[in-house]
Amino acid sequence: MTRERQMSLLAARRSREAVVVAVDADRTKGTMEAVEWALKHVVRPRDIFLVLGVFNDQLAKKNSCFPFKLLMDVVTSGERLEFIDHEEVDPIELEEEFERKREQYRSSLQPLYGLCIRNEVRLVLKVAAGFCPARVAMDESQNLNTRWLVLDSHFRKSKVFLKGHVSCNIAVVKEKDFASLMLSNETEPEISPWNPEPKHPVEEDSEGFSIYQLTKKCAPAPHPQSPCCYPMSWRSGFPRAFSHNELEAITNGFADDNISRAPDGVVVYQGILQETSVLVKSYPETNKGFRPILKILSRVHHRNIMNLVGYCSTGASTFMIFDFPCLGNVEMNFQSDELARNLRWRVRWSIALEIGGSLRYLHEECVDGPIVHKSLCSCSVALSHGYSAMLYNFTTAEWLTSDFPPNEDLIAESPNLEGDERLSVDVHDYGKFLLELIVGKSAGKDQSMIDWALPLLENGELCELMDSRVTEIAGDARMVQHMAHAALRCLKIDSDHKLSISEALAIVRGDELATFKQ
Repeated sequence: MTRERQMSLLAARRSREAVVVAVDADRTKGTMEAVEWALKHVVRPRDIFLVLGVFNDQLAKKNSCFPFKLLMDVVTSGERLEFIDHEEVDPIELEEEFERKREQYRSSLQPLYGLCIRNEVRLVLKVAAGFCPARVAMDESQNLNTRWLVLDSHFRKSKVFLKGHVSCNIAVVKEKDFASLMLSNETEPEISPWNPEPKHPVEEDSEGFSIYQLTKKCAPAPHPQSPCCYPMSWRSGFPRAFSHNELEAITNGFADDNISRAPDGVVVYQGILQETSVLVKSYPETNKGFRPILKILSRVHHRNIMNLVGYCSTGASTFMIFDFPCLGNVEMNFQSDELARNLRWRVRWSIALEIGGSLRYLHEECVDGPIVHKSLCSCSVALSHGYSAMLYNFTTAEWLTSDFPPNEDLIAESPNLEGDERLSVDVHDYGKFLLELIVGKSAGKDQSMIDWALPLLENGELCELMDSRVTEIAGDARMVQHMAHAALRCLKIDSDHKLSISEALAIVRGDELATFKQ
């Protein structure tokens, strides 16, 4: 990289304000509490959001002060990983522990990736080793235009040192709902982004930090809804069991005004939990699908699946709580010309990739064995902030392993088919969903759309298929071609080679080998 390019990147980075969260990489407890606090209270649009994990215990004692760092720009940059070495450190000795920690952080931060990239928040992850976590945090804060430096509870002893060496606001997250704050001289209390309730500190500690109990909404007035709206299902302590009284509070006493829809006897309420919208599904007493669905959803966790927030089972009453899809489902968006126009080709291609990724997770990455969804279509794909896609409607889903979980007599019986044959059901449905994205209509359970589209797909007559409500933009045609090619391969049931979902996803992505493989 040229010096001019380096200077340009440095200038661009300094022009954006940053929020730095420093966490103890030797421990896991408290890490996400600090990240969640920062996202809820101080991260703003176009911020750089740096999560800094620092080893300062066993690994640090073997090495000099911060001699080794590994930088990963998670979201908005196409840059490669940057490895910064030091002559006193053997990278091989640390790599195994660093890789374990990176994977842990990636999993914890996974639900933020799509949200941040769509809302221009640059999410960055750094892992460092050394004796001096306070100095590492200080250096990173000084290298950026840092507005807030947030410390997890394990670094609370560093706050006095940092108070005298950084000019930004400092917060120490003590527990889930408590933080000690030290404002910079430039921050006026009446326009502070945290603006807590009550307006006065609960107490003051010996170092002059004000301690606030943050149990009410603290988002700044100009940004009432943070672009990084952290999904409830990914927060600490979830999913969990709820009491019936809790659900009454969430749904305002199961008020009729809160009912969003009631299909097949399942009443769906919109409610508020910790000032975040959620969906509460109430299953009728005769519904036998509750427990099988619960057993599956309690074992899956992916950023493109509508994950479980919690459940309640009290005799005849059974409920499940989910993250709220603020933009409805894909089918609903197709039914409105205005909403369909907002689903530009690039957005539809991104939805295709995200749902393909969720199916690949179910088929190939679940530690308890493959899961087949069996109901993929435009009405079972929800859209959240920034058109992030989430697969839901697991009423027909099933495990494909006969030996997991042991003694589970409530798992739905599976047809007598080979595992790969049952997985091919999802691949076929994925092809149908790709067709729906191209055409801009729901295919439903009718075969007629597929029968009409297949000859056009085979002849490459995409203009006859593409949703006329969406104006083609230079470069987007290639994405539509990739989706069309994948749809054709998924829908051709007479093909000698049955596609896996990974192969179909590679075609949508535009992988050259997958695209031209016949």
